This record gives sequence, structure tokens and C-alpha cells, in this order.
Amino acid sequence: MKFFLDSAIVSEIAHAFDVWGFEGVTTNPRHVQASGKPFLAVLREIARLVEGTERTVSVEVNPHHTDYRAMVDEGLRLAALSPNFLIKLPATEPGFRAIPLLAEHGVRVNLTLVFSAVQALQAMRMGATYVSPFIGWKEANAEETLRLIEEIVTIRDNYGFPTEVLVAAVRNGRQIADAAVAGADIVTAGFAVFQDALAHPYTDMGLARFASFWDQTPYGD
Repeated sequence: MKFFLDSAIVSEIAHAFDVWGFEGVTTNPRHVQASGKPFLAVLREIARLVEGTERTVSVEVNPHHTDYRAMVDEGLRLAALSPNFLIKLPATEPGFRAIPLLAEHGVRVNLTLVFSAVQALQAMRMGATYVSPFIGWKEANAEETLRLIEEIVTIRDNYGFPTEVLVAAVRNGRQIADAAVAGADIVTAGFAVFQDALAHPYTDMGLARFASFWDQTPYGD
């Protein structure tokens, strides 16, 4: 499984690459706003971080677009900024329609805001590179999420679609583990989520005990 960082803060992304060995980045308008920088400026900074690598960066088109042609036009402009960029489109009729049109120009798509297996299936049929089911929002509204991931993975495997399943809106380590058990290809989450998930209080407790024993034991011959 690949880990992506859901962020547009360059220092967080650099840490995720250098320390955690992450394979990609997902961004959205909220993350760009949190960076405190203009949209295109922060995209160019992220592009420099991934230049010459296989890492991908998912970049979202203007969410106000309701016309597939506007999505395609902006997607082409954003993709031209970096060969590592994928274009995030919403799981709407114009979004689905724009997928193959961008593919004609060699532009890969991450179909986002997916909340059902049928939406994911349509994204795969149209040629999306990634399909992003959002699980945190569903779970927060008492909806089951593990089965959704399992259904999407099974559909993908049943028909041999090349689409990768990218589980998004992940809120905790349990959801990361569930996505891995269900066979998802990628998980994306925020910096703090991964920090918490990669740590454990028992690890800290055990390390403190071992350090105490170490301090009480002679080191020499």
C-alpha cells in the first residue's frame, strides 16, 4: 500500500517524503487556503519537491465548474505545470465526462468525492487513474465504510480496471488499517493523522522501560 499526504503545506510534504517515504500528495482548496499562499504559487513549490520522481500530486479544479469543458480547460492548464500532476475532478456528470477528454491529452485524473460503489465503477469505466472514496465523512454520519472499500476493490478486480483505489478523508489509524485490510492501493490523510497513527503510547512506555534498564547496566567488559 502507498501512503499519500493530504496537504498543501510544503514543510509537511517534505517531511513526509524524506522521513516517512511517502509516495504522493493530495490537495484540495481547504489545504491550499491553509498554506497561506496563492493557489498557483503553492502548486509550483510542490511541483519542485516531486520533480524527477514517480510521486504524484492530485490537484483539484475550481469546484464552481459545472461545465465539463471548463473542467477540461483548467485541467489541461494545471497538468502543464508538472508531469507529476493528476487532476482531481468531482464525481458528477460533468466530472465523469471530462475524464476521457483529459486522457486524450495524456492527463491523468483522480475522481474525488466518491461516496458509492457505483460512482467508483463509473469513474473506472471512464478511465480514471485514481478513484477516491471518502470514508471519514461517511463514518461521521454513522455509515459503514469498510464494505464500501471492499466493494470498490472487488469491482475493480472483477473487471480488470487499471484504476487505483485511493481511500481519502481518513481520520485515524483504524481507518488506515481497515483500508489496507480491504485491499485499497493508497491511503491519503493529514499530517497529524499519520503522526498519531505511526505512534503508540505502549511504544513510548516500553522505550522508557528499556532506557531505564539500559541506564542501570554497565556498558563495558
